[in-house]
Amino acid sequence: MVTGGAGGIGGAIVDTLNAAGFAIEVLDLEQCDLGDADSVRAAAAAIPRADVLVHAAARFDQATLAEVEIDTWRRVQAVNVEAAVLLAQAFAPGMAERGWGRIVNVVSDTIWHAPRPGLLPYVASKAALVGVTRSLAIALGRDGITVNAVAPGLTRTPAAEAGLPEAEFESVARRQAVPRSLVPNDVAGTVAFLCTDAAAAITGQTLNVDGGLIFH
Repeated sequence: MVTGGAGGIGGAIVDTLNAAGFAIEVLDLEQCDLGDADSVRAAAAAIPRADVLVHAAARFDQATLAEVEIDTWRRVQAVNVEAAVLLAQAFAPGMAERGWGRIVNVVSDTIWHAPRPGLLPYVASKAALVGVTRSLAIALGRDGITVNAVAPGLTRTPAAEAGLPEAEFESVARRQAVPRSLVPNDVAGTVAFLCTDAAAAITGQTLNVDGGLIFH
């Protein structure tokens, strides 16, 4: 089950997991309002089984400290963080019964270096999602469920390319250890790896997929 599967990174994750043999259910705006708890619970109840949960959906509303409205703040947290918790709550019991499960949350390398003040709600939500990832890794590990996060850097998605000048992509790429722009398949490949038995001993971790921009 992949949230945000119609987006640039989410779509690449869906395609990569499909190619690896997974049967995919997508939760996106057409299927569910991820900012509404009742809508999330109803959508999850309509899916009988999920062995893998990837939360790639995100709101990117921007506001500085002086500008941020509490409704905007809460909406970003609801989609980016609370939906992940509600979906894990819905699907983890079934994973535990079967003794196998994979949960992967897509976060962001802006947690370690926010490029602009207006990303306050977004960065806060992604940092919170790392905390959720670590907590769930401890809570679910004995049931054979791993929980990890993937933190992309600036990636050439249609939305990013529409909202940012080419110079910003070039500037970020020059500062990476691997000096090339990231594409959605870079992220999707890492997510797919974490969803397999090859990553069975990895849990509670956040893997940066940013060309070596951030080391931690």
